[in-house]
Amino acid sequence: MGLRIVIVQGHPDCRRPHLCHMLADAYAEGAGEAGHSVELVEPARLAFPLLSSPAEWRHGTLPPQLEAVQESIRQADHLVLMYPLWLGDMPAMLKGFLEQVSRPGFAVNPSALRLSGDGSLRGRTARIVVSTQVAAPVYRWLHGAPSLKLVRRSIFVPAGIGPVRATVVGSTDGLSEEEVERWRARLRRLGQRAR
Repeated sequence: MGLRIVIVQGHPDCRRPHLCHMLADAYAEGAGEAGHSVELVEPARLAFPLLSSPAEWRHGTLPPQLEAVQESIRQADHLVLMYPLWLGDMPAMLKGFLEQVSRPGFAVNPSALRLSGDGSLRGRTARIVVSTQVAAPVYRWLHGAPSLKLVRRSIFVPAGIGPVRATVVGSTDGLSEEEVERWRARLRRLGQRAR
């Protein structure tokens, strides 16, 4: 029996296809070929407000359209978070989406927000796919991959998700069509052996 996979494709522009859209589609194709079930979530296609206070995050009402997303994540075996790097981090729309979906009581125990991995999403694995204009080794080693560390340490690990693997697609401004196709093939293979 295949895995249940949720792909969160976090590019905020859904009016035209971008590299993240192509990579998400390739991952989904590979996962489907391997017999996994895939659900694609695109925050850019959902309407939700940004949170404006800690009290709202802890005690506010989750927008109804995000209740279904939480349930999909709850039922998933494997999560994929895919986004372009903007100003060193994920786009604001994706951050706002994650703040809404990752409220206390869903993924983490609100009285024990720590790096212990004892959250309610234990047993799930994840992959983060980041596209960036800088070369992947520069982002990872010179910059220290801060966005990847943030997602791992502040979202996935406290929720109990692990292992969390990462793929960095670098030098995106200069990718040729052949290089884009190679990345699509690589993401298709990652989807086939999702873990």
